Amino acid sequence: MENTSSLKLFLKYSSLNVLGMVGISCYILADTYFVSKGLGTYGLSALNLAIPVFSLINGLGLMLGMGSATKYGIFKSQNKTESGNKVYSQTMMTALFLGVLIILAGIFFAGNISSLIGADENTFDMTKTYLQVLMIFSPAFLFNSITLAFVRNDGDPRLSMFAMLTGSFSNIILDYVFIFPLNMGIFGAILATGMAPIISLLVLSTHFLRRKNNFRLVKTKINMDTEKEVFLMGLPSMITELSSGIVILIFNILILNIEGNVGVAAYGVIANISLVVIAMFTGMSQGVQPLLSDSYGRGNKKNVNTFLKYAVVSAIFIGIAAYIVLFIWAEPISNIFNSENNERLTEIAVGGMKIYFTGAVFAGLNIVLSLFFTSTENPLPAHVITLLRGFFVIVPMSFILSYVLKMTGIWLVFPVTEIIVSLVAFMLYLKNRKKYML
Repeated sequence: MENTSSLKLFLKYSSLNVLGMVGISCYILADTYFVSKGLGTYGLSALNLAIPVFSLINGLGLMLGMGSATKYGIFKSQNKTESGNKVYSQTMMTALFLGVLIILAGIFFAGNISSLIGADENTFDMTKTYLQVLMIFSPAFLFNSITLAFVRNDGDPRLSMFAMLTGSFSNIILDYVFIFPLNMGIFGAILATGMAPIISLLVLSTHFLRRKNNFRLVKTKINMDTEKEVFLMGLPSMITELSSGIVILIFNILILNIEGNVGVAAYGVIANISLVVIAMFTGMSQGVQPLLSDSYGRGNKKNVNTFLKYAVVSAIFIGIAAYIVLFIWAEPISNIFNSENNERLTEIAVGGMKIYFTGAVFAGLNIVLSLFFTSTENPLPAHVITLLRGFFVIVPMSFILSYVLKMTGIWLVFPVTEIIVSLVAFMLYLKNRKKYML
């Protein structure tokens, strides 16, 4: 491809997927808004406590979807149709197995999980209800993530975007209906969220009905070598998603000891906005993944480097734009979720927003480089980047900075971590760039 056509392809795939991922992130954002209006500070706190479990389920879906779809994209470029079908079928079987396990955990252990993630007497019942329903709907979330990734890799990014947006908008509408006219409380909020992936799957089914698909379910046995490859290539996507949930869990515990439930509610505002910002980076990276995998599978190193360049420039632009918007409109944005007009909540959220999102650009670069390595069958550097972001840098930083600087330290954890990891990511790229040189 010429650079002009490469740019058009990049804009097509990445922009459509950014819109779709932002739509998906609105699952929780809509819940945050309507729960804050209908259930106040305690409801907002309960919702924020439950987000790590949502991140875990979504992370599993991304791991299965991105790992298997990357493998499928490479097989497709090499005209290995039957191998692609087997990858798809095995992944759906794995998702069904995991979904059943999560359902059982939700039915029998939702209360234990609620206590473990920090729910107190004011938030326990709402947190438990949210978790139970969320975990019952887990198979739908897993199947949706996988199908979205395969449809996108099968040459139909427009349908993937439409499915994601349809699911998201239905969630917003159902949120309002269930929480206010029907007065269903926190149960209504999570019921609306659980319905969203089902509606998305119905939209995606048209890909099969119109016979545009090049993949289908076939009778096959679980191949552990294939499962291992899917796991290794999808793990960075899972950790990227899961890391946000882990950070939220740790921050919730630390903030409860510093500012109580009001602090957790304020952080809930920032955490949910962060989901949208990260979704833009993730969406752009996932959008370019089929292009990278296809170019790599064909041995076209020129396009591999071109698509990487476009992704890096886009990440920098998105990060800067997001920070400018959040810095200028920090107070009105935080007040949208402050139905009780709690001045302390606004004060904490506004101050935190202006510090926290200084790390946005670096987070975007880390996500892009991680997915770049995965898309070109080089998962080890991606694992290093995502493990540093999700565990080995951010966890100790959380305890050290919060101990020294209290709430200011909490807000500094994200930018400090992303800056450190971006330096490591750049060095990993320099070390591996011979593989991508023309």
